[in-house]
Amino acid sequence: MQNMSPENGAINLLRNCADARPGERLLIAYEAPEYGYFDAASVGVVTRAAQSIGLKVDTLDVGFDPDTPQLSPALRERFNTADIVVFLARLGDQLRFSEMPAGKRVVVSFALSEHQFGSGFANGHHAAFLALKDAVNRVFHGAGRVRITCPRGTEITGRPQMNMTSAGDTSVRRFPMSVFTPVPAHSFSGRVALGFLTGTGSRYYDGYSTEFDAPVFARLDQGRLTGFEGQARDVARANAQYDRVAARFGIDRDFVHSWHAGIHPGCGFPWDMRRNWERWGGAAFGNPRILHFHTCGAYAPGEISWNVIDPTIEVDGLILWDRGAFMARRLPGGPEILAQYPCAEALFQQPDTDIGLREAG
Repeated sequence: MQNMSPENGAINLLRNCADARPGERLLIAYEAPEYGYFDAASVGVVTRAAQSIGLKVDTLDVGFDPDTPQLSPALRERFNTADIVVFLARLGDQLRFSEMPAGKRVVVSFALSEHQFGSGFANGHHAAFLALKDAVNRVFHGAGRVRITCPRGTEITGRPQMNMTSAGDTSVRRFPMSVFTPVPAHSFSGRVALGFLTGTGSRYYDGYSTEFDAPVFARLDQGRLTGFEGQARDVARANAQYDRVAARFGIDRDFVHSWHAGIHPGCGFPWDMRRNWERWGGAAFGNPRILHFHTCGAYAPGEISWNVIDPTIEVDGLILWDRGAFMARRLPGGPEILAQYPCAEALFQQPDTDIGLREAG
């Protein structure tokens, strides 16, 4: 792919996601790099890109609140003076299913570092992945039967009952666009193979993740968790995690809300996931090697996620994900989308398969 650079990735965000025009006012709401999530260079990358296309730039440190994220009075006041708000902060992700002030173009960045802004993840044309998302949504909306499997033994089937209204998706723009609209889980049943449990980025808490010694199978029945199977110690860990998180937040322990898989082959995670589970959960899920369930809480995204590695997704007999590879050309309209956007086609030809998995220890 030609002309990949951090600034070009940020221009892709501003022009093709935020619809920025010269003379408009941009507010960058950021969290300090000391929190270990966004790096120290990202604000500068977006600022330089914005200034290069004629935007007026303001910045505001919005900090990080793990439990009770909200739009502070100071941030709401700064919203009033902006045309576009870009969140380089987890606050935007935490509030992505909430209502934002009207009349503003609000973008949450899932590119967390200068490296990611300079990669194919941020440089693949945003419109290409919007089009692929819409094409996938249409396929699931019309599907009669979907089957999900993985090499570790996942076996889930159901008929999607998609919510294609705006209420079925987030209230903000996401960059890069890396998943389709979540598929409600209430019509799916089977078992999901898990190597770990981790949070969803909604709220953050001590003991955010727990790993298992061997695969654990979560039993799913029409959108309800009915139990775990596996080694006794691992099953006890899984149940303890659900008991603790559900009690802490007063939520429906066994509710499984929805699922989606990654559609962006440029979405690499070049760090060890175990060094920062929160960062992994907020950035890696857009890779097609990951299928992600929202669980524990009767709302999106819930508080505990299931992550199926290298899924195969079969829709009415057509395999659209094949052991972690998204077969975009098999979508109705897929070849035309990729022909229109050669930068996206190049990413599918050479996908980034690094999702942060490293040997334990």
